[in-house]
Amino acid sequence: MENMILFGESLNVISNIIGKEFKEADPAKRNPEPIQEEVVRQKELGMDYIDINLGPAKKFGHELMPWVVNVVQEAVPGMPLLLDSSNIAAIEAGLKVCKPADKPHIINSIMVRPEIYEKMVPLAVEYEADFVALMWGPDGMPRDENERAALAVELLYFANEAGVANERIWVDGIVTPVNIQQQQLMSLLNFQMMLEDMAPGSKSTCGLSNISNGPPEHLRGILNQTFMCMLWKYGMKAVIADPLDKQQTSIAKGERSDITDLIWGMMDGNEPDPSGFDKELLDYYKTYKVIMGEALYSDSWLDI
Repeated sequence: MENMILFGESLNVISNIIGKEFKEADPAKRNPEPIQEEVVRQKELGMDYIDINLGPAKKFGHELMPWVVNVVQEAVPGMPLLLDSSNIAAIEAGLKVCKPADKPHIINSIMVRPEIYEKMVPLAVEYEADFVALMWGPDGMPRDENERAALAVELLYFANEAGVANERIWVDGIVTPVNIQQQQLMSLLNFQMMLEDMAPGSKSTCGLSNISNGPPEHLRGILNQTFMCMLWKYGMKAVIADPLDKQQTSIAKGERSDITDLIWGMMDGNEPDPSGFDKELLDYYKTYKVIMGEALYSDSWLDI
């Protein structure tokens, strides 16, 4: 199986290191160095794309996004970017200054709401960009895999009619926290299994770290890593990833087949005998059980 593609998630308006540069209205006062140091580090840590997340960027996003894009491209020329903002003008301004890269740049993301996708899909056509199709509809979060499927059909049909092939679309079925919306994780896995038949050629991605929003910090990595393996088996091509999680990167690059073999085997119905596992594999075994709802979630599941 092909390696998982990693979208580096750390370049965002919330970051303590670079957030102030994103919020600064006066270009003369912005310091490009923290941003450039961050993206060089992300590349060195194995990220395949850089996600530039400006959040709402309501006030001056149309000026800030192109500045950040240029700063990033200067530091890591040829590296593809994800442009992430709910400000459509900011997305377009960023696309205008994007230089050719090793792969198409990506608009992250387009929700399944006509007032949004009717404006944003044409941007993907005009600038020859891929886009993330976010399964968030007029009523918000879909309730199950069937609602996800209906949303996917609506948006992909519109995009196809506009001239965007499935191969340029990354479907995001939305990851939810394991400690409050565990059943939604099962719906996402079911949807992931449906996607290739429903939209041949399309790719998929997700905001992986959503699964661990809420649990203690020391548990976040293994939750992210385990669920990434589960989605990967069902065809997910990329995840928005924490560049600092070296274990996750190692797994995604195919360097920890012992971990993927364990999780994929359990997904195939092969129940292993955990008595012979070392502590590391036992933790993945337990975490898989929690995600699947076969063991009760608690903040101490690794100690039980």
